[in-house]
Amino acid sequence: MDGLLVVDKPSGPTSHDVVARLRRVLGERRVGHTGTLDPLATGVLALVVGRATRLARFLSTSDKSYEAVIRLGVSTDTADAVGAPIGSPFAGSLPSRDAIDRALDAFRGTFLQQPPAFSAKKIGGKRSHKLARARQRSDRQSDGESDRQSDRESDRQSDRESDRQSDRQSDGALPAPANVTIHRLEVVGVEADRLTLTVDCSAGFYVRSLAHDLGQMLGTGAHLERLRRTRSGEFTLAGAIELAAAEQDHDRARASVVPLACMLPELRAVVLTLDGVRHAIQGRDLAPRDAVSGFAAPDSGLVRLVDSTGALVGIAEAARTPGLLHPFVVLM
Repeated sequence: MDGLLVVDKPSGPTSHDVVARLRRVLGERRVGHTGTLDPLATGVLALVVGRATRLARFLSTSDKSYEAVIRLGVSTDTADAVGAPIGSPFAGSLPSRDAIDRALDAFRGTFLQQPPAFSAKKIGGKRSHKLARARQRSDRQSDGESDRQSDRESDRQSDRESDRQSDRQSDGALPAPANVTIHRLEVVGVEADRLTLTVDCSAGFYVRSLAHDLGQMLGTGAHLERLRRTRSGEFTLAGAIELAAAEQDHDRARASVVPLACMLPELRAVVLTLDGVRHAIQGRDLAPRDAVSGFAAPDSGLVRLVDSTGALVGIAEAARTPGLLHPFVVLM
């Protein structure tokens, strides 16, 4: 089985959990996701199946859309509702809707965003969230030791903790900031301390970081309470199957898999001759004579290579030799 399955992920399981469960449903070992959703989050999770796993890189960079509920007044160590509160809750008057909307102007467009410590980003080859949890355990142990020591030893412990924090910062305890883009950011509603937003953004954008940074800007603190991804690239909730439904009806799940031939429709198609298909499979550069239609070597970007039946042969880019195409992903 080869293709793409759009799942409506429930809150609770990790993206990896969903992948493992769909492997059993589909009877296919080769299943992967094209963009992680936090356990708390729900919504569109696009899974690649079989040979389509080789196309994951082209799907993971797609824009995303979200519906988010941010709670003002309380910050957490993970920037979402599953984290531990940081500091005291905000006790003052909460900002007006207009003040919130003005503050959001700082996040509209392209800017440098700091990913959260609890994220799938890598630091020195290790997942940031694993390093953050290890630091939490270390801090708890340090706190326990400090409670059993004298006041003088507590002072020493505090000094050592400050040294450790400095070491963490110098070691790159947080993932490197990245350029992200918000194409659309709208306030849907404000009720008491809860703010509902809709967000259209680039891949790699963290709504948790938006919640945290907005709280800092408003001076109230904030965290992400709920998140629902409504779109990933061209895939929306309208074409998604709920995880529970997929597990209850395996035939329906298999029938919901989008075939390879229908994937990446945004890429221009080059229809190959029989010789062109053979040359592509062999990894040879393609010339105009290898195509029935659509041949034009792009200056940049990618094209789909298909056979006369519309089956996806692979993905090509401009070859080093001007006027030729180079197939760098072959699926046959």
